[in-house]
Amino acid sequence: MNSPINITLNLPPVEFPPIPSVVIPYSRDACFVDRSATFYEICQKCAVPGSQTALVGLSGVGKSYLAIEYAFRTHERSPGTWVFWVIASNAARFEQSFRDIADYVRIRGRRNPRNDIFQLVYCWLWESKEKWILIFDDLRDVGLLNANANKEGCLANDLETTTIKPHGHRFHCERGSVLFTMRDKEEARKTVQQCGIINVGPMDKAQAFLLFEKKLGSQMSRNDVAELVAALRYIPLAIAQAAAHISQRASYYSVRHYLEKIKWYNHETAASHDGSQRTQTRELKNCLINTWKISFDYIRKIQPSTTNLLSFMSFFDRQGIPAVLLRSQNGRSKEEHPDDKEYGSSASSTNSDRLREDLAMLRNYCFISVNADGTTCEMYAIVRLMTRKWLQANNEFDRWNQQFIYHLNAKFPAGEHQNWQVCQAFFAHAMSAAYQKPEGWQSLAEWATLMYHAAWYALAKGSATDAEKLAAKSVKARRMALGESHKYTLNSVEMLGLAYNLRGRWGPAEELLRQVMEMRRTILGERHPETLTSMNNIAFTLDSKAYLSTAIALMERCCQLREAVLGPRHSSTISSLQALGVWRAKRVHPDSRG
Repeated sequence: MNSPINITLNLPPVEFPPIPSVVIPYSRDACFVDRSATFYEICQKCAVPGSQTALVGLSGVGKSYLAIEYAFRTHERSPGTWVFWVIASNAARFEQSFRDIADYVRIRGRRNPRNDIFQLVYCWLWESKEKWILIFDDLRDVGLLNANANKEGCLANDLETTTIKPHGHRFHCERGSVLFTMRDKEEARKTVQQCGIINVGPMDKAQAFLLFEKKLGSQMSRNDVAELVAALRYIPLAIAQAAAHISQRASYYSVRHYLEKIKWYNHETAASHDGSQRTQTRELKNCLINTWKISFDYIRKIQPSTTNLLSFMSFFDRQGIPAVLLRSQNGRSKEEHPDDKEYGSSASSTNSDRLREDLAMLRNYCFISVNADGTTCEMYAIVRLMTRKWLQANNEFDRWNQQFIYHLNAKFPAGEHQNWQVCQAFFAHAMSAAYQKPEGWQSLAEWATLMYHAAWYALAKGSATDAEKLAAKSVKARRMALGESHKYTLNSVEMLGLAYNLRGRWGPAEELLRQVMEMRRTILGERHPETLTSMNNIAFTLDSKAYLSTAIALMERCCQLREAVLGPRHSSTISSLQALGVWRAKRVHPDSRG
């Protein structure tokens, strides 16, 4: 859909809060190895009321797994304690996690776009009578906390709007504690005190050996296993990927085979760097890269469709990748598979079977994990990074980017209220696409439509900054691909004007909206529904600017035309009449609330 939009309000149903539980998108790891000293330190620091603790270490050392295990153990020990998980790797995931929390605990006003979702959750935590733990996983930019925690917000309900002031320093509350997982120690120091930082490094020899045994069993040469985990620098993710690779080839592939291969890869990698670069950090990263290479090269050789799927997935945000988006692609080109029409046929069964096989292989080789809900999956950060680098090196990056844009655009719906659940699940991936502008006229047009729909959803949920950025990208791309006066270009310009309106930039908003109205009036005529939509939106902007009399006059004209063109019972006519009634009441009784 590329139709213009109107502003409407929906009253929320009465809801009752659930009992405390663990709100985490991941299952407990059956192969978890207790790193007793580190885990004891986590428990001790997080037990202090109002504490803020950070697990700091390189990707792949197991920070998130420690946090997940701590979350489940805490709830077992204290069933009345809430445990919340926030994916903090980027702004879109950060916001979606807060919306998930608000949905789960059923915070009143969470669906009102005038409300700040962060302030709603912060205030709920502050006022909660139960204890709680808030875990921020993979926080890379502490600016996300500073931008959203220490500001005034608004709580709008059916009767009034109330200003909310932040309570103290970020999340400090005697009933709650906060745990971060982070890669950068300097960023961690901006977030917590030095005494709250826990350094997480590779495992010790005994822990690494036990992890390998849990992953692969104990029917192996202990000397070979000890030598292999040492060659893998005792990194949990590298050990898991090596064990997965050996397990998948168990009938003719041994620990010794893998050991010889990783030694050769490590030697080749070390030889490509001079001595000044051979730091411990470089060695640990290279080890993760090499375990990826070994499995990727093998999978590409025996089952190319699986590496095709991995290539496609690498363009998504790495977390919360919905399986439904993968079913529409499954490694095929958009020319071969333009839509979902064949899924009712025998070809559908074949595609579904292949997708299951490909996902199973990626999971078995420890390239992805499937989340607790079974409907989404997640790529490990190093896997995503190395896959994208491989695509760039092999001149396949643009091809797969175009595939990604095409299929995400085909599935991302308009931002209407009934589509919010789907939009929310896809939004982080649209934000990823926003920084991956494709080449080619057709792909650019598809990208512009995706940006438009994502901006629509951002506007509907009250994220004015995201709406403005996305709409601006859509405007620029559509002007380039379609021209200044194309109806889709006008829709994008109108969206940008509405985003300005939401941000309180009413002057620029009115200017853009009037441009759209005049062009529609010239091209379509004054009585066309899209022209009337422009008239409606300008009236709302004038009301926001406190030009009440002018807003009423314009809305009266809009209502007259909508009744004549659409009929008195049309939803757009009713919406405009309701707004007109509220504004007339405001003019008679200026202190009345609308």
